[in-house]
Amino acid sequence: MQSKKLAYPIPVFEFVSLMAMMMALVALSIDSLLPALPEIAVSLDKAGSNDIQLIISMLFLGLAVGQMVYGTLSDFIGRKPAVYLGLLLFFLGCLVSFFAEILPMMLAGRLLQGIGLAAPRIISIALIRDQYEGAVMAKVMSFVMSIFIIVPAIAPALGQGVLFFANWRFIFLLLSIVAVIILVWFMFRQPETLEAEKRMPFSFGRIFKVISQICGNRVALGYTIVAGFVSSIFLGFLSSIQQIFEAYGEAEIFAGGFAAIALFIGSASLLNAKIVMLKGMRYIVKVALGMLFIVSLTYLMLSTFDHLDFWVVMVFFVISLFCVGLLFGNLNALAMEPLGHVAGIGSSLVGSLSTFISVPFGILIGLSFNGTAIPLIAGFLVFSLLSLGMIFWIGKAGKG
Repeated sequence: MQSKKLAYPIPVFEFVSLMAMMMALVALSIDSLLPALPEIAVSLDKAGSNDIQLIISMLFLGLAVGQMVYGTLSDFIGRKPAVYLGLLLFFLGCLVSFFAEILPMMLAGRLLQGIGLAAPRIISIALIRDQYEGAVMAKVMSFVMSIFIIVPAIAPALGQGVLFFANWRFIFLLLSIVAVIILVWFMFRQPETLEAEKRMPFSFGRIFKVISQICGNRVALGYTIVAGFVSSIFLGFLSSIQQIFEAYGEAEIFAGGFAAIALFIGSASLLNAKIVMLKGMRYIVKVALGMLFIVSLTYLMLSTFDHLDFWVVMVFFVISLFCVGLLFGNLNALAMEPLGHVAGIGSSLVGSLSTFISVPFGILIGLSFNGTAIPLIAGFLVFSLLSLGMIFWIGKAGKG
């Protein structure tokens, strides 16, 4: 049996579209704001300061906090109430950011948005797992991810479109409207998938028990740390990429340039789905990290001889982020391999812990921006090297 019966299931196409929208709200909330960062900086008296990057980083911090809680919470109160709570917190966070006049208020709103977003992001996976299994589940997840990949490519253009007609505050209004649409759609069309008799009491003790299991297992801990290092690279990129386009005098093509890079990340994920059964996750991780290190080192060496022009830097981002796209899914899957007995909460906590690792390092990479791409390339180099070292440490256990 590969799919599980519900009393009133919705059509598969509608279910896939709804789950993709729930997952994509995270990307939309990050990437749609990127074109507006300079305007927000002026409004909040932070023009010319790297501090404005914290608008991106703070949402990731909220995601880390939320991921730690929602998996267990949804096992206790059901999937639908947990999603309602998350979308409500996200909506309130958007309101706080909409009315923000100073950076701390903006960051508080972004933190609240991140905590709220963790619910649809995490629980959508639980909903798929509740209703499908085996090859059918894999097929549904593939369809969801195919739709999800499109959103990061178009989100900056949506944000730029809002800026043509209104100021940056209306991007938060747009995000609020999308959240309300998802809430109404989810409320009236998606049935509850976790019956009352299958629910488990909420327990912080259970959370800490699984964290201790992750920390006590070299494979789980090692790959979680590597996932955090790779996420640091990605967060540093997201935080400073708009400033890099602006510094090179190419701000007007930011939306299109970012879309091209995002599509390369998505294409890497699709390629990985095709080759992972042939080559294996560990092989792909080692090759991708090795390529990331070599490309970063090569570019840093080139920068010592001559100034890197814009298109040369863009080639670096395309190659490097293609490698990052190969890494994301594999690293999380490898971290989860020893945690099959606690797969649900284990997945949430691996995601949470890796995000907690990524936030301070991603902020450090982003705040190092000096008007060139060199600090970001250096960040790619350092964290790919640290990741390779961690892979070696995992292998010392005889399990890597």
